[in-house]
Amino acid sequence: MGVLSLIDINSLLRIQSSTSGVRTYDIIGFGDELPGVFAVVAAAREYRRRTNKYPRVLLLSKGDLQAGIGGHLIRGGLACLDRSQIEQSLRDSLGLDTFGDPPAIYKEFLQKAGVRAVSLDPAKGNAVLRQMLTETHIDFISNVGIKFVNKQADKLVSITTFNNETFTAKQFIDATVNAELAQAAGVPKLKGFATFGLPESELAVSLVFETQGLTVTELKNFELQLLKRFTNFADIEAQKWLWTAAGNNDQVVQQLRKDMVDANGKLKTLWVGTDDIVIRSPALSVAYHSFRNLKFSLYESGMVFDKANIAILPGGRLFWNSLLFAVTASTAEALARGGSKPNLPMLSEMNYLEKWFKSIGASDLIPATELYIRHAGNITNVVQPLDGTNMLMGGVSSNEALGTFGYHFDVRGGIKGIGEKAYAKGFTQLGFQIPIYNVGFQHSLIKNVRNLAVVSPGSGFTGMAPGSGRIVEYNSGVGQALGIAATIALLSNRNLADVKNREVRQVLAETRRLPRIFGIPKIAEATRLGEFESALGNVFIA
Repeated sequence: MGVLSLIDINSLLRIQSSTSGVRTYDIIGFGDELPGVFAVVAAAREYRRRTNKYPRVLLLSKGDLQAGIGGHLIRGGLACLDRSQIEQSLRDSLGLDTFGDPPAIYKEFLQKAGVRAVSLDPAKGNAVLRQMLTETHIDFISNVGIKFVNKQADKLVSITTFNNETFTAKQFIDATVNAELAQAAGVPKLKGFATFGLPESELAVSLVFETQGLTVTELKNFELQLLKRFTNFADIEAQKWLWTAAGNNDQVVQQLRKDMVDANGKLKTLWVGTDDIVIRSPALSVAYHSFRNLKFSLYESGMVFDKANIAILPGGRLFWNSLLFAVTASTAEALARGGSKPNLPMLSEMNYLEKWFKSIGASDLIPATELYIRHAGNITNVVQPLDGTNMLMGGVSSNEALGTFGYHFDVRGGIKGIGEKAYAKGFTQLGFQIPIYNVGFQHSLIKNVRNLAVVSPGSGFTGMAPGSGRIVEYNSGVGQALGIAATIALLSNRNLADVKNREVRQVLAETRRLPRIFGIPKIAEATRLGEFESALGNVFIA
C-alpha cells in the first residue's frame, strides 16, 4: 500500500458521516456537480482574500464522495467535455483560443487535471477537486438526503438530513440537476419542458461506459469496413442489418444511408482529435441495433446507441457518451432523487453492449456508477429568467458580464412532441444558430428564498435556453460568480438575491480573473427564436 499524502489524509477526514446534532456553517453547497464545487471553493477563496481567514463551508452530496467528487463528470464518467463553441471567424478577429476564454476556475481545473483539449480523466479530476476543497478547509459529507428544511420568512435557515443531523448556514447554493434543495425549500419547479407546454417531455439520459483493449486504429478500421458494406447494395448481409436497424422502414433506410456519406459523396469516417473521437456516421449505431434487433429510434426502442463522443485516455481506455435512454420528466426526477443510479433495464442493456463490444475486439466494458442526467425541469420565481432569445441577443450587457460562452441549443435525443407543436404553429425549421452570449447569474437567484441559488440545468431557464445553459463549462462560470456573491452577501449582511452581476464583475476585474467579453447579438435569429418560443407557449414566471 502506498504512502498517503497529507492532502489524502485530510480529504479522508473531511468526508464525514452524519450523526445527530446541529452544526453551524456560513455557506452550504448541496450537490457536488462541478459548478457546485467551484462555487464553494470560490466563496472560501474570496472570503480568505478579504479577511485572511477561511469561512465555515460545507458541501453536502447525495453521491458517494469516496467514489469520486464531481458528480456526472467523475462518477458518471462523462470524460469527453462539452467545450465552448466559438465560430472560427470570431476567434480569428478577436485573437481567441479554440474554446474562447473560459472562467478562471475552470481553466485552473483543466490545467491541474492535465486536460489537453476535451478529455478528462475522472480519477485526475477527482483528485484536483478533492485538493481544492481540502486546501480551502471545506468540509464535505457523502450520501446525504434531505429530510426537511427550516425557513424563516424568505430565508432558508437549515437542512435536516435523514440521519437527523441539522446544518445551519447563512447562504445556500444548490448544484443538483433537479434543484432538489430548492424544491425542499418550497421553490416552484416546472417539470420537463413545461415552458413549451410539454411537462412530461424530457431529454434522454446517458449511461457512459469505458472500453478497454479496443484501440483507436482497430475502431477506425472496423467502422470503415461497416461503412463500405452498408453503402454496398451488393452486400446482402449488411443490407439485412441495415433494414433491421431501420425497423424495415424504407424511409429510415434511406436516411441512414444518406447520413453515411458527406456532401461530396465521401464516407463519413470517424474523426480523431487531440484526445477524443467524434463519430460522424450511424454505421456503428446500425450495427449494434441490428445485433439487438431493435429499431434505431429512441422512443420506439426506449434506447438508442447514438453517434458517440469518445474520450481517449491513457492505457487504451475509451470513454463513450453514446448510449441514450428515453425518460419522462417524472422518471428523470425520480432518477435524480435516487442518486442518479441506473435502473435494471439500463444495466441489462450494458450486458448486451459488453457482448457486442467484446465481439469487435474490446477486452472489457465498464459502465459508470451514475447516470448523466441532462435536464430535469427548471425552477421559477428567479430574479431574472433566461430564455433562448436572450442568449441569441448576446446575454447580459457587456458592462455587467462575467464571461462569454457559446454552445448550440443541444437537445440530444430530442424533445418529444415539440415537432408536432411547432409544425402546427407553422414552424418548419427547428434548428437555430449557436448563441454566443455574455454570462450573468441573476437567473440562478431565487426571489422568494433570497439566500438560496441554483446553479445547474435546473436554474431559471425557459424555452430553448436549457439546451445551452445545461452545459458544465457555462455553469462553472455561474458557479464561480455565485461563490463570490455568497461571500459578498455574507460580509455585507445581505442575501444572495441582493447581489448584482456588477459587484462580482468588479471582484473578477480586481483579481485579474475577468475573461474576455464578446457576446454577439444575432438579431434576426433571435427574432425568429423569439417568435418560436412565444408561439409554443414559453412560460415566464418571475
